[in-house]
Amino acid sequence: MTTRVLAPVPGIVVAMADVPDPVFAGQMVGPGLAVEPLRAQRQTVVAPVDGLVGALHPHAFALELLDDRSVLVHLGIDTVGLAGLGFTLHVAVGDEVRAGDRVISWSPVDVAAAGLATVCPVVALQGDPAALTPLVEAGVTVESGAPLFDWA
Repeated sequence: MTTRVLAPVPGIVVAMADVPDPVFAGQMVGPGLAVEPLRAQRQTVVAPVDGLVGALHPHAFALELLDDRSVLVHLGIDTVGLAGLGFTLHVAVGDEVRAGDRVISWSPVDVAAAGLATVCPVVALQGDPAALTPLVEAGVTVESGAPLFDWA
């Protein structure tokens, strides 16, 4: 079964190796792509896949798929230190979401003003890099909901 993973925010696609965090850049939690969000004052983050909200924090969430895989979306780097300031949750752990559903609202401008990177890794948790097929190249601007990669 192949899962198409969508962009959770509009922005410019970034290779995972170029994310300014060694855990994501080294694909220690899994492969994927990242999106450098457009500098909107407020932005809605959408579910990149259909799934069950398995983990939820103001700065990150993981969706559990029906086939025992999970997709992680992390909003910015080191944003856990903001303790939720500037983030609004629209779902709860255990909620079922469909790709494109609103999950979180945030302000990349405020995150950047705090001196933090705003890039958003989208990770196939514990996935095999060989199982991912990128559908867009780094440097391309995507809309929210645009296909990022397929996970076989």
